[in-house]
Amino acid sequence: MKKLNLKFSVPLVLVVLISTLYACKKNFLTQAPLGALSPATLGNKAGVDGLLIGAYSLLDGVGGNGGGIDGAASNWLFGGVAAGDAYKGSQPSDGGADALPVGNYTYIPANPYITSRYEILFDGISRSNDVLRTIPLAKDLTAAQAAEDAAEARFLRGHYYLELRKQYGHVPYIDETVTDYNQPNNVEIWPKIEADFKAGMAGMLATQPNKGRANKWAAEAYLAKTYMFERNFAAALPLLQDLIANGTNAQGQKYALNPVFQTNFSPEPSQKNSAESVFAAQNSVNDGANDNNGNKGDELNFPYTAGPGQCCGWDGPSQWLGNSYKTDANGLPLIGTAAALTPYAFNTVGGDVSNTRRGAAYTGNIDPRIDITMGRPNVPYLDWGNPQPGWIRDPTDGVFTPRKNVYSQSEKGSLSDASPGAWDAVESVANNVNLMRFADIILMAAEAEIEVGSTANAETDVNMVRSRAANPAGWVYLNSAYSASSSTYTVNATPADKYVIGLYPAGSFANKAYGRAAVHFERKLELGMEGMRWYDLQRWDGASVADPITGSDGSMAAEINAFFASDITINNQLTGAHFTAGKNEYYSVPQQELDRSKSEGKEQLIQNAGY
Repeated sequence: MKKLNLKFSVPLVLVVLISTLYACKKNFLTQAPLGALSPATLGNKAGVDGLLIGAYSLLDGVGGNGGGIDGAASNWLFGGVAAGDAYKGSQPSDGGADALPVGNYTYIPANPYITSRYEILFDGISRSNDVLRTIPLAKDLTAAQAAEDAAEARFLRGHYYLELRKQYGHVPYIDETVTDYNQPNNVEIWPKIEADFKAGMAGMLATQPNKGRANKWAAEAYLAKTYMFERNFAAALPLLQDLIANGTNAQGQKYALNPVFQTNFSPEPSQKNSAESVFAAQNSVNDGANDNNGNKGDELNFPYTAGPGQCCGWDGPSQWLGNSYKTDANGLPLIGTAAALTPYAFNTVGGDVSNTRRGAAYTGNIDPRIDITMGRPNVPYLDWGNPQPGWIRDPTDGVFTPRKNVYSQSEKGSLSDASPGAWDAVESVANNVNLMRFADIILMAAEAEIEVGSTANAETDVNMVRSRAANPAGWVYLNSAYSASSSTYTVNATPADKYVIGLYPAGSFANKAYGRAAVHFERKLELGMEGMRWYDLQRWDGASVADPITGSDGSMAAEINAFFASDITINNQLTGAHFTAGKNEYYSVPQQELDRSKSEGKEQLIQNAGY
């Protein structure tokens, strides 16, 4: 049984009962609401708390219907591999029939990854609705408690629906009042998602008693992100400005960038849920759950049988992403100039970073964030030493290994799981999954500023993020011990590479096209390997609010196909990969959901264009 990390005071018998009920639930189209159960069982404060824990518990993408590596909250496959941040990894045959087709856009609507992510998100919605149905039955809840629980449940429902809407496009909307679950998916649900986050803003506490619970500021951040997906920059910007000026995390800390970049990816309890953490899926280990609470969605995404890895060499950062971290003499990205943008120059100037397969390796300046984002040859990997060739499972996987989701050698067994007999215990880790960081808010604000014409403010925002990256205390160093307690190297004498990162000079963004390109590229550098790139490319595709496919300008297809054309010479697992404009801006609606809709006697679901 998956144990739940939020520490409400809930009788164990209720946790067991609720877990059992959820485990037995069918697809969202046919399940019965838990609110129909006896009020004596769940219609009380303890029952509502247990149901709310159940709704939170699916944030990591594990448990319930679907879930696991194919439903991961990190969106490592859908948001990262499919956008060029990473390769599927491992051997061609490992995941070759299901994961690889997603990354290459050769999947069919019956693909299990497509199906599992859809199901786990709808299970989260179902659990949120169960909370809302049960609150009126709980007569021992105070009015304030009922309002707070309802607001949290609506926030969670909004989160799950946002994930669905941005990935699948056409999504049926089912709330706590629905009794016929065979609903159509041809009605735009953005207004419903907005309404849930507005309810969260109005009803949630600013400070929460439990780490991991969302607060009103998280709801405001999610509403702003929803507006960004709708390209409603005028509505998003004042929210983002308010968050930057006044927002706090759920423990009451004012939002701020952690001085050390690595802090965001540490499993240390003192560093998780930091001032930069807006909302995160909570993970824990060695808690009696037989490793089931330890970020199971990313358990294959480790170096192969070495370092912190037992298996399996998946999700290896791509050469395309590695090359993105090159910088010029001023420490700026290689995106060209205001007079002549060169969007893919980073990939060709000076050779490949850390790789001689296509010629001499790059020897120029580089952004220090590369060595927090990925492991690469001849650069210390936390306290595990330098990555070795055996860390890469197959020659098609390139030369880089995942890094943001791992732990240090000194943390092995305490912040990785030590459950006896579990083959994957060392890859079950206490690292939280960052669902939204403050850096994301700052860069969304920069993007909105560009689009509404405040280019100087956008420049300030981007430079705020780059200033943190330029902090030498957060760099990787040679000939130095690594301190997990501070996420830093203790001897800052010899940087691991030619780290040069600079700020954009005043007036750099006066040319709006250049400013936009700089903001977009900064998100790639800051948020690389965090499962966001695909969704950013989708947002920027010139899409209309109503339908990103019919509004496509082809920019998403152009970038992803440029990645395929480049990295096929390194990774032949990309053979046949191609992004089709007007189709692949959304993933397909799962075939089994279309079939189930028909089986209910009235076909309500429609497939996305092109499938």
